[in-house]
Amino acid sequence: MSETPRLPGLTLADADWLVASALAVGAERGYPPLAVAVLDVSGAVIVLRRADGGMPMTSRIAVAKARTTLLTLQPSGQLALPGAIVDSIQHLNGGDFVPFAGGILITEDGVVLGAAGASGAHATEDEGAVQTAVDRWHEYRSRTK
Repeated sequence: MSETPRLPGLTLADADWLVASALAVGAERGYPPLAVAVLDVSGAVIVLRRADGGMPMTSRIAVAKARTTLLTLQPSGQLALPGAIVDSIQHLNGGDFVPFAGGILITEDGVVLGAAGASGAHATEDEGAVQTAVDRWHEYRSRTK
């Protein structure tokens, strides 16, 4: 029996680490309860967690912000598009296109491994939480290689 192929990129352990770290960053900084999602390169959710007290809609928004980064290969908050274009892209992607800060690519050596998204605080705080988590993850990986 042949081995099942696997997408390149993040493992479940990586995604768990990133989500736990982003939630901890949000708590450390006194942000409202966050939802944090980590997706693989295909846009499928690996891990999604919402802090106690978080609004239910934040889970879907966190996933959409991460998918937005995968579609555009840039942070979700750096998209400057007219409303009609955003509406069209949202329609094409079933609403999973949110051009507000909070979604970032997870890369290593210029290769996309996946994406992370957060929602629940101010958009720039959402992005700060996932960016800090990814930075800490890179530091952790450099020490454990």
